[in-house]
Amino acid sequence: MNRVATALAALLLLTACSSGASGSSEDKPEAGSSTGATPTGAATGAATSAANVPVLPALTATQVVAGLAGARYKCSNDAAYATCTSGAVSVWVLAGDQRRPPVISLYSAGPADVASGEIDKVLSQALEIAHVSEHAQIAEWFGQQQGKTSAKLTAGDWLVEYSVEVDTEEPGAHLTFTDKLCKSNCQAE
Repeated sequence: MNRVATALAALLLLTACSSGASGSSEDKPEAGSSTGATPTGAATGAATSAANVPVLPALTATQVVAGLAGARYKCSNDAAYATCTSGAVSVWVLAGDQRRPPVISLYSAGPADVASGEIDKVLSQALEIAHVSEHAQIAEWFGQQQGKTSAKLTAGDWLVEYSVEVDTEEPGAHLTFTDKLCKSNCQAE
């Protein structure tokens, strides 16, 4: 329990220090692409408000899982993913040694509206723990997707994909975040 408490304290310190940062985006490592161009496919409002989003420091997959465990998610590992569960939602974090997880996915089983509602309950917290800087923008966008079966968004360096499974034996909702900057080992095999 001491390691989890220490990891959570370190994570909270990182979050507290980074959320109050007032430095310019030029001195932060994740401030977008090296060309300074707006990400392709980004909504106009998202592109203009992205400059105002404080950039959180990147966390490795191990640090994200430790943060989720510290937030009382129950975590386990398989070959490629760590799966952390809170209530009806599982957060899958692709393992690896990249500077941040190449894939983070939230999943909930059940009818589309129920499953999406369950994801919505933990979305902001899970993204804050994972240091996805655009967590507020993504949570707002996700709230607007209710009733849809699929949608996509580009937020910062993340490609966000929402899909629901209907008319299957195991209906549910998926919200998947893929790091557009990842160059190798970016998907589970």
